[in-house]
Amino acid sequence: MKHESQRQHVVDLCLELSRRGYFAGTGGNIMLRIDAHLVAVTPSAIDYQVMKPEDVSVLHLSDLRQVDGACAPSVEASLHAGVLRERPEMGCSIHTHQPVASALALLGEEIVVPPRWQATLGPCLPVVGYAPSGSGWLARKFSRKVRGDVNAYLMHNHGILCCGRDSAAAMQAVDDLEALARALLNQRIDQRVTGAPADLEHALQRTRDALNDRPIS
Repeated sequence: MKHESQRQHVVDLCLELSRRGYFAGTGGNIMLRIDAHLVAVTPSAIDYQVMKPEDVSVLHLSDLRQVDGACAPSVEASLHAGVLRERPEMGCSIHTHQPVASALALLGEEIVVPPRWQATLGPCLPVVGYAPSGSGWLARKFSRKVRGDVNAYLMHNHGILCCGRDSAAAMQAVDDLEALARALLNQRIDQRVTGAPADLEHALQRTRDALNDRPIS
């Protein structure tokens, strides 16, 4: 099997993202740069728990022509490819529907990143407008938002995408984005609680408990 180590690494990344609660079922995908011309990408509609290295697709980055792999590539391959073409220094991109950052993306607002997270995420979180999953329309919308100093993007009604120089950096960006999203949403809830009627205050408290993985009363 060609590029076995990189394809096994994609499988391992999917399992780790599942363990952290960022991937579920078949929701989420990864592209890993193999060299200047080839990339490995998660297969379409394969549960991560049964995925094998030979299922992982190997594509030409330039035109997404498949050169190896037992399964069709993720429908989001063009989304990832747009990032890795525009950012040749990036080695990995990860698209998830992770719960807290996806909730932040629903607000549809570009976010200024606080200094503590800028090294991994960049100065801001751009918002990519909604388009159907796997469509060229979505890939084109996303490519127009790609910036050389930004490693994390909010996708309205469609989760997030993070990239990094290697898989470890991309995974750190995913973790940091979830932490930032949780901090920002907690802050917004705190602002709403102040002076809120009792019934709204209770509802907001339940939302905060769910956000912070505490038992809901």
